[in-house]
Amino acid sequence: MTEERLEREQILEMSGGFMSACVVGAAVELDLFTVLGDGALSAASMAEKLKADGRATRVLLDAVASLGLLDKRDDLYSVPPELRPLLTEGTPETLLPGIRHRINILRAWSQLAWVTKAGIPAPRTASIRGPEADREAFVAAMHSYSGPLADGLVARLGPPAFEHLLDVGGASGTWTLAFLRAVPGARATVFDLPHAIEQARQRIAGTEFADRIELVAGDFYTDDLPGGADFAWVSAITHQHSREQNRRLFAKVYAALEPGGRIALRDVVMEPCRTRPQMGALFAINMLVNTEGGGTFTFDELAEDLRAAGFQSPELTVPSDDMNAVVSATRA
Repeated sequence: MTEERLEREQILEMSGGFMSACVVGAAVELDLFTVLGDGALSAASMAEKLKADGRATRVLLDAVASLGLLDKRDDLYSVPPELRPLLTEGTPETLLPGIRHRINILRAWSQLAWVTKAGIPAPRTASIRGPEADREAFVAAMHSYSGPLADGLVARLGPPAFEHLLDVGGASGTWTLAFLRAVPGARATVFDLPHAIEQARQRIAGTEFADRIELVAGDFYTDDLPGGADFAWVSAITHQHSREQNRRLFAKVYAALEPGGRIALRDVVMEPCRTRPQMGALFAINMLVNTEGGGTFTFDELAEDLRAAGFQSPELTVPSDDMNAVVSATRA
């Protein structure tokens, strides 16, 4: 079948995609939606609250309203009631951390031509919120992206039978909680950097699973992983690494698992042509501009790297065109 060729206007539309992204990103970085809350304010009042320039605030507010993310009536701006749970801080449905993270990486994407010539990642610059807030946004974004789909993907896995889960790079515990909801009586260890473990502590505290979860702070680049688990979950990590780095990480997981234990990798899995799925081809750019050697990999590459670490019988347990494909293997 012949693929339909893009028209002129579609190509131009592609090149203009940054406009709406930057408008939404600036609004979120400035906490514009949270400041408005359930009220209605003029541009002058918003500028005062944001400690921002009056003209620039008005232009930004009008652009946000043009995208349908604000209502404007009688020169007063408000957040549509149906969008408030998505666009304000502290709600279970909030999209703010994920949007902040995307705007943080957009700065590197804008340097793609430079990166392609130089072969090294783009210089990392902080947002208006500062580097510490950017790190917090990254961890919170992982929950924002994964939270709504975690239970469904765990169900597609069977769920897997295990007694002790090791959640490698488990961020704020989103996947650990989903697995424990699905496997009564199991326990878990979440391993991640100290700032991520602190977010996990806050998310897990007060849940019915708190006494079944051990939180361990460390760096899997330099530290051994906690032992004793029979199932290891490695979610959205392989794309951050080169294949050699992944082999070293898989070897650490192998050493931490009990004999017969299983590893499951959640990530995008590329077709051999590397142009499909499109999401994976584009995500490889994200790794190109933001990491030293990260990328997206085919099943054969992941299987080869798992075998190199000692694992047996790798399989594509869950096929998917996005970040929710799962590759599994068994420890001897």
